[in-house]
Amino acid sequence: QVQLVESGGGLVQPGGSLRLSCAASGSIFSISAMGWYRQAPGKQRELVASTTSGGIINYADSVKGRFTISRDNAKNTVYLQMNSLKPEDTAVYYCHVDFVSSTFRREYDYWGQGTQVTVSS
Repeated sequence: QVQLVESGGGLVQPGGSLRLSCAASGSIFSISAMGWYRQAPGKQRELVASTTSGGIINYADSVKGRFTISRDNAKNTVYLQMNSLKPEDTAVYYCHVDFVSSTFRREYDYWGQGTQVTVSS
């Protein structure tokens, strides 16, 4: 089994900052990619940012220059630093992990439970 523990969401004013974290634990042999997605009411879930074990990082165009994804491999943790937040960033943010199971030595992916980010004055 795998657990993803997300934290850091909340209410912030426009222009403010938040830092999300997601720690993965459980039957994990290795992690190939970690990332953040978000889903606003009435909209589809979309990629915000992702990072691979090889160091490839992707950002949605809407967050480039404002959000930074980083990863602590020793802790199996991914972070999302969000600056200059806008009301349109309001959404539930989900952590996503691609990993190889230590039990079955096969690749799986897993989603966190989501954390609410609300940007409002």
